[in-house]
Amino acid sequence: MAVDPKGTDLKRLLAEDPGGPVVMLNLLRFAAGGRSLYQQYARQLDETFLPRYGGEVLYAGTGAGALVAEPGQDWDAVILVRYPSREAFSRMVADPEYQKVTALRTRALAEAVLQPTTEWRPGTETD
Repeated sequence: MAVDPKGTDLKRLLAEDPGGPVVMLNLLRFAAGGRSLYQQYARQLDETFLPRYGGEVLYAGTGAGALVAEPGQDWDAVILVRYPSREAFSRMVADPEYQKVTALRTRALAEAVLQPTTEWRPGTETD
């Protein structure tokens, strides 16, 4: 299962950029013992990388049993992180210091969804 974006994923992220801020939806399923590894990663992200690239955690919480989903579609954690732009997110991911820290995230996760979202604004299409 994929847990980290690849170069082609980041190129597509930038190519599809509508401009403005992006909120990244993180759906996380931890590997055995992964929660503590992820917490180490999250501390470094909060202390160093989010401030450096203008990001902020909007929400982080533990997942519960899904109310509406197919079997196996529940998640251990849900996190929303806002970045000033897709480009800022891409620069953070390319940062050599960040790449050292992201190994914690990789080892922590069995599966992940990392989905960019764009805010619906009055008068914009939603489909």
